[in-house]
Amino acid sequence: MPQFTSPRPQGLQLKLRKPRNPLVAPSLQRLAGRHGTASKGLRQQAKHALLKEIRQLPSIDHSP
Repeated sequence: MPQFTSPRPQGLQLKLRKPRNPLVAPSLQRLAGRHGTASKGLRQQAKHALLKEIRQLPSIDHSP
């Protein structure tokens, strides 16, 4: 006569995680990132400097 056994709880099984990406750690050690100052930033700085100089000019009144 077979004996009935209750099902084992499912919570005891270990869940396997995804393996780590082997390329991430070396890139973080190399401090991978930007290659240098972008030309867009230089243009913005020049534009702001020009606007600042224009605001500092004395106002000229052309009315008679």
